[in-house]
Amino acid sequence: MIDETAIGPKIKSLRLERGLNLQDVANTTGFTKGYLSKVENSKKAPPVSTLLMLAKALGVNISEIFSETENKAPITLVKKSEHITMARDGTAFGYSYEPLAHKFPLRHMDPYILTLPVKPRQRAVFQHKGEEILLVLEGTMRFVYGDKEFVVEEGDCVYFDSSTPHFGMAEGSKPVKCVMVIYSEE
Repeated sequence: MIDETAIGPKIKSLRLERGLNLQDVANTTGFTKGYLSKVENSKKAPPVSTLLMLAKALGVNISEIFSETENKAPITLVKKSEHITMARDGTAFGYSYEPLAHKFPLRHMDPYILTLPVKPRQRAVFQHKGEEILLVLEGTMRFVYGDKEFVVEEGDCVYFDSSTPHFGMAEGSKPVKCVMVIYSEE
């Protein structure tokens, strides 16, 4: 299992293995060299959408960023004790997520347990190729998709094309905990 502070160095290692410099990755992703350097040095904690873009720029599946070794088995079991919590309390967004399939390589789906705080310091709007599904386990979420708003309660599910700008936030006095699955053909 890899811990959160190892994500940045892992990205740097993957970049160097491919003979890329920060400017190469910046040109591909649209991020600044300064931001990428902070990510690689664990000074910035990137959200899932950023990790997906970095993985694509590096020509790897996002699972390679989260795993220390490559697993070629057709099935993996990730025990609760093996979950990696990517806490974002130190960022403006304040959310956390746990990758659930980090041990399974070359997959098309990336499942997470996502927790949204009651009062985020800043709203994060996401937009990327693919599809997503969110299943609310606890709390109530206000979900914005393009110019539409939905109230998604415990047990409710929303499935959508993630190329449209979208975001969710906790509604009420409880954080929101949900299962989020991101699908990408790449």
